[in-house]
Amino acid sequence: MEINDTSIGIISSGIPYQYVKEVLPNASVLKLGIVNPLPRKLIEEFASKVDKLYIVEELEPVIEEQVKSWGIEAIGKEIFTVQGEYSANMLRKAILGQELDLESAAQVPNRPPILCPGCPHRSTFSVLKKLKIHAAGDIGCYTLGAVAPLNVIDTTVCMGASISTLHGMEKAKGREFIKDWVAVIGDSTFLHTGVNSLMNMVYNKGTGTVLILDNSTTGMTGHQEHAATGKTLMGEPTYPINIFNLCKAMGIENVYEVDAFDLDAMEKIIKQEVAREAVSVIICKSPCALLKSYVPKGKCIVDDEKCKKCGACLVPGCPAMTKKDGHIVIDETMCNGCGLCMSKCPFDAISLKKAGE
Repeated sequence: MEINDTSIGIISSGIPYQYVKEVLPNASVLKLGIVNPLPRKLIEEFASKVDKLYIVEELEPVIEEQVKSWGIEAIGKEIFTVQGEYSANMLRKAILGQELDLESAAQVPNRPPILCPGCPHRSTFSVLKKLKIHAAGDIGCYTLGAVAPLNVIDTTVCMGASISTLHGMEKAKGREFIKDWVAVIGDSTFLHTGVNSLMNMVYNKGTGTVLILDNSTTGMTGHQEHAATGKTLMGEPTYPINIFNLCKAMGIENVYEVDAFDLDAMEKIIKQEVAREAVSVIICKSPCALLKSYVPKGKCIVDDEKCKKCGACLVPGCPAMTKKDGHIVIDETMCNGCGLCMSKCPFDAISLKKAGE
């Protein structure tokens, strides 16, 4: 179907504009850079020069409703969805009525998102999974604890909501309901929007357990500094907020710091604190393996003679580990030597080869 410049006009903004240009390269398009306030005179002039006007915008019909309120005839959400992201194929079907004859998707293995090799969050989640404890989650790379094989995080609402979600559960359902629940929140997110929720939990006499996953950075969005790293976003030295002391200053008596890779210590403290009828905080500390300052301890290696092929080391889902021809294999190019697989092996079949050895 050929479209000429005078038969159809499209008003769009943002990424949908790219889809429009791909599907209708010959159409007349008005691309809006600023959508509030809308340029009424420009839009009225544009609409007067085309036979049919479409408004292509994702989600709610913000532009469409304003334009139609000016008495301009336009086609919008009656043929486009208000849900999800648009695509070139969706526009091709909605505007041109064309169905693509696509081949079946290639039968390839799934590649779900997963925590990095050496990530301390994997270690923490492996303990929670062993103890069959649910987690009210938050926004960060640790949200991947919701997916297989960890399957620990059960709720993710918005940034900073993990603590308030746990608190709300207790207020709605009682202390007994959250006896096998914790809240998990990263150090950066905690300082950004979690402090107020924890303060509210203390003030309103909550009894939940909060795990602050302290990896010394803002991992999900590019490793920016935050208020506890001791540097500004410009890299200048500044006063580092001490999360332990901050929690103590709120009146929380039970605050602990634990190495995220010390599985025995972490298991002991978590079991102890979820049973406590008071607010408690466990700060699980270990740096992100992707930090420039991070120095791997070495590489983990498998002793085939000792290995019983039980697969216990594979349970946490480290992407550096695979099973090939029945043997456990560790990719040295990916391994960060965190030692989690060593801790999981009941037969001492995995050892750490230190750098330089």
